[in-house]
Amino acid sequence: QNEIDRKDIRIGDTVLIQRAGDVIPEVLKVILEKRPGNTISYVIPANCPVCTHEVFRPEGEAVARCQNMECPAQVKGRIDHFVSKGCMDIDGFGTKLVDQLVEKELLKNVADIYSLNLIQLSELERMAEKSAKNIMDAITASKKSSMARFLHALGIRNVGEHASKVLEKSFSGNMNNLMDAEIEALTAIHEIGGIMAESIVDFFKDTSNRNVIQACLNAGIQFE
Repeated sequence: QNEIDRKDIRIGDTVLIQRAGDVIPEVLKVILEKRPGNTISYVIPANCPVCTHEVFRPEGEAVARCQNMECPAQVKGRIDHFVSKGCMDIDGFGTKLVDQLVEKELLKNVADIYSLNLIQLSELERMAEKSAKNIMDAITASKKSSMARFLHALGIRNVGEHASKVLEKSFSGNMNNLMDAEIEALTAIHEIGGIMAESIVDFFKDTSNRNVIQACLNAGIQFE
């Protein structure tokens, strides 16, 4: 938003762009001579377009985020990430399936994946029994995982695939010890900085996040 304001970029404008760093299209300036008379300023919405909950943009950051943990778009996004190949790797669990399951309120968080049954999947639109059986098998197979994969799947801000492996090694695969770790203990780990440590502590401080993790472990997720 700061950049939009600084360059006075409006809806309907013609702009001059360049490839910044040979990759990203960057708006250099607005061609004012081509600006129509009915242009309107663009402002990032103050409320989430999906759930209408207030959005929040931390000071010094560019991205505004919906703060509602139950926002359907957030729920879908978290589940899409959780089931992806680099995370819990649940084969066949695509975006369209996630959309259906969230909209039918069969999934409200990632732990609900492990409560699904064959009948629920078979009754979904365009879902053959064989496909439903394959997905159930993939869900079962995903229960044998690693702490690093599970951590990455949880979608903790600033914690990617590599950091998840660092944390797994540093805490010897003990999830409970990680969840109770203080910022000082985390920043003492090579490659874990202050911002990441704060994100980790904030995530595990949230009771709803802890409940989801416990529900996953109760469902039979085991770290090899």
